[in-house]
Amino acid sequence: MGSPARLRLYMDDEGPLVLDGGLATELEARGAKLQGDPLWSSRLLHSDPEAVREAHYRFLLAGADVVTTATYQASIAGFIRHLEVSSEDSRQLLMSGVQLAKDSVDRFVCDARPSGRRRPLVAASIGPYGAFLLDGSEYTGAYAEEMSVEDLKVWHRPQVEVLAASGADLVAFETIPSIKEATALLELLREFPDSKAWLSFSCKDGRCVSDGSPFTDAVRLANRSSQLVAVGVNCCSPALVEPLLDSAGSLLSPDLSWVVYPNSGEDWVSEQGWLTSEKTAASILELSPTWMKQGAGLIGGCCRIAPAHIAELRRRLKRSCTSSASAV
Repeated sequence: MGSPARLRLYMDDEGPLVLDGGLATELEARGAKLQGDPLWSSRLLHSDPEAVREAHYRFLLAGADVVTTATYQASIAGFIRHLEVSSEDSRQLLMSGVQLAKDSVDRFVCDARPSGRRRPLVAASIGPYGAFLLDGSEYTGAYAEEMSVEDLKVWHRPQVEVLAASGADLVAFETIPSIKEATALLELLREFPDSKAWLSFSCKDGRCVSDGSPFTDAVRLANRSSQLVAVGVNCCSPALVEPLLDSAGSLLSPDLSWVVYPNSGEDWVSEQGWLTSEKTAASILELSPTWMKQGAGLIGGCCRIAPAHIAELRRRLKRSCTSSASAV
């Protein structure tokens, strides 16, 4: 299946772009203490930027075509509250998240890029308001019941303003739990007409986003944006991806692609963290060719997905592309 024109602008072939995995997962694997931190991996933009740069680089070496910045849980208000820095310093920290990713891409291109591989892209991550609240509500969207679209735009505007001007190739609106918050973000995006983005939802089951709205409503909303290159899901179980895409496949605009990057499928318990199981990343590797056949143009992983998983994901997807091309 060919990719829509908006996404082909970023691609050299008809295969999907491989996203990176869990940045915090990789940082923690290298010794960072992030669990319970109100700034999560974005604290390292202040305390250990080199660790962020190196984590991006490891995902690039593994085969990622896109690296996503350490700004998911970053906000002007969050930096001011938890780092006791000024508003201007907070803006610079947000901007630095993109620069660290760009530095890693430059190093990869100069030192390690295999022949024939395109220059990787940088996606500037913007998470939901719930990530600032630190109560798990990015997986429920409950706060949106008490907030208007305008309230949500006021919250997100400082982050969107900085990251839209950061030089990133794309903005990644990630783990968005409600249609209302997605509406606010797409309205904000129109204030920055030169920016392109993808919009990715957190979902509660195989048919609904986290606030209970049908995923079909999310896709209809995305279809109305001329700045989106893709809409989809992230940080859900891999088992939910296929039914979610199936539920709305007939509605997806020809201009858009799917973006999918679920977590490992393991369970998260607030008091204990991730409960390791034998699932690990196996289901992402096994199911990803199906997502590609469903029209996913950007495929990767979220929490608990490491560079080694991304390396295997790339091998499987590119092998599937080659097999499909040979069969034509």
